[in-house]
Amino acid sequence: MAEAADPGGRRRLKGVHFEYAADPRSVHDMAGGAGYSLASNWFTQLLAQLAVANSITKSQLCVFLFVAGGQVPGTGIAQYTQQEITDGLNKVAAQKGGKMITRSTVNRAVQALCGYHWVEKAGNGRIQINVRLWFHGNSTAQHEVLADIAGRHDRNPEAFPYAVGPESAHQEELDLDFGADAGVRGRKRTG
Repeated sequence: MAEAADPGGRRRLKGVHFEYAADPRSVHDMAGGAGYSLASNWFTQLLAQLAVANSITKSQLCVFLFVAGGQVPGTGIAQYTQQEITDGLNKVAAQKGGKMITRSTVNRAVQALCGYHWVEKAGNGRIQINVRLWFHGNSTAQHEVLADIAGRHDRNPEAFPYAVGPESAHQEELDLDFGADAGVRGRKRTG
């Protein structure tokens, strides 16, 4: 780089050296053409624990995973009717002659998932995923979606997406009495 004279008599810039780091926008290498989603590690383990304990049905688990994998990026919304969920879940079963799920079973599963606060119906065949559990998009988009959902629920901390169910699976009352004086009442904590 050539030296540049400064008419104000200050020092002259003699040279500049640039070093470039690896491109931070490189794409993840994921199977399939649908990209990837971010999932809470706690929730991923909870799903497995609930399935083993038969605390959720196979149908509920399958419907949730299918819908979560079909989100429109950056929205937390899956645009599926219950018939489209049924057809999507039955795709491999139909090819292999396996057991198939019915639309009424999908309907019951969606109702249960709404009760768990994992999803909620967003009208016109749209299902809102609880984006604190599973989200297809970056953190900026997630914060925007969370703010929009909170606004739709009048910022009620008991409403979707704040609560995460089913309650008995992860919320237990713990007595944290560490031998405190009898006159001091122990506090109970929920987690």
